[in-house]
Amino acid sequence: MDQLTHIDDEGRARMVDVTAKPKTERMARAHARITMRPETLELVRTGAMKKGDVLAVAQVAGIMAAKRTWELIPLCHPIQITACSVDFSFTDEGITVESLVRCTGETGVEMEALTAANTAALTIYDMCKAVQRDMEIDQVFLLEKSGGASGWMLRDDI
Repeated sequence: MDQLTHIDDEGRARMVDVTAKPKTERMARAHARITMRPETLELVRTGAMKKGDVLAVAQVAGIMAAKRTWELIPLCHPIQITACSVDFSFTDEGITVESLVRCTGETGVEMEALTAANTAALTIYDMCKAVQRDMEIDQVFLLEKSGGASGWMLRDDI
């Protein structure tokens, strides 16, 4: 197993030194799902939720979260994101969130994509909780990443 990069020789946390790494184009896509009752889903779908346009607010929240990931996750680098999108699709059980983040830099944007997807799902929960409190957020995971020396991976089992 590879050694943890965020732990030094004495077992203490550290930010990984990316000074010598070349800048490359990097991309990551992440997924999250929020399940809810059909009645709640219909309110979101039709724009009838009292707090307003749930998906528009969740989209902006996800993008803002991606840009601020370094402030939330202690050992993340501040990254100049060059593109970010958060998209939604309806299922019979709820809403699927997919985020995409891009940058040109020395380190990847996996955490930014995961933060965007999860924050968008949390925002949907916040905007719908007056109607339903037992919604569930799950299936938060990385779909794909590219750039840097690690190449890319794709999760296609959903």
